[in-house]
Amino acid sequence: MATLRLGDTAPNFTADSSMGTINLYDYLGDSWGILFSHPADFTPVCTTELGTAANFKGEFDKRNVKMIALSVDGAASHKEWIKDINEVQNTTVNFPIIADEDRKVSDLYDMIHPKADSTLTVRSVFIIAPDKTVKLTLTYPASTGRNFYELLRVVDSLQLTANHKVATPANWEHGNDVVVSPAIPTDEARKIFTKGVEEVKPYLRMTPDPTA
Repeated sequence: MATLRLGDTAPNFTADSSMGTINLYDYLGDSWGILFSHPADFTPVCTTELGTAANFKGEFDKRNVKMIALSVDGAASHKEWIKDINEVQNTTVNFPIIADEDRKVSDLYDMIHPKADSTLTVRSVFIIAPDKTVKLTLTYPASTGRNFYELLRVVDSLQLTANHKVATPANWEHGNDVVVSPAIPTDEARKIFTKGVEEVKPYLRMTPDPTA
C-alpha cells in the first residue's frame, strides 16, 4: 500500500473494536477525526498515551474531533488493557480502540514499517477533515510517546486555516498572530483583516488571529 499523502481520501474500513463494530466514516460523520496507532496492548508507552488521550478527549470534543485508536491485538485484549490504563492513568478510556489482528487497517494506512518492526505498528497519526481527506500525518517510533498538546495545536491550526486565508507561524498557538496568505495583495489583506496587517516584509505579513 502506498503511503497516504496530504489531501488523499482516508480509506474507509469496518472493524471490531473495544466498543463493538466500527465503520470509520459512520463513526466520524461530519466531524473531524484523529486516528492513531499503537504497537501492541499492555505496552508501557502506549498505556501512558491512551490514558493521556482519554484525559484530552474533552479538548478534542470542543474542536469537533472524534478520537479513534488502533492496536494489532484483539478486542478482548483491548478491554482488559483498558482496565489497566484506567487504573494507572486515573482516567476512563472513552473512545474506541480498533482491533486489527489481521493488519487490514494497518496495511490500508501503512502503519507497519518493516525496518522498524515487521508485525507491530509504528505510532502513526492521521488527522482527517469532515470531507474525509487526510490533513496531517505524523509517524513516531515505538520508543517515543506522542505530545497531545501538539496534536491539539495542529488541529487549531488546521481548522483556522481551513476557514481563513492565513497560515500559522512556528510555535503558533490559538490567539497568537497569524501569517496572511501570500496570494493576497497587501491592500486587499487590509480590507479582509480589519484588526490590522503588519508588513514585516512584502512576503511576510502578520495579522491578529481572526478567531480570537
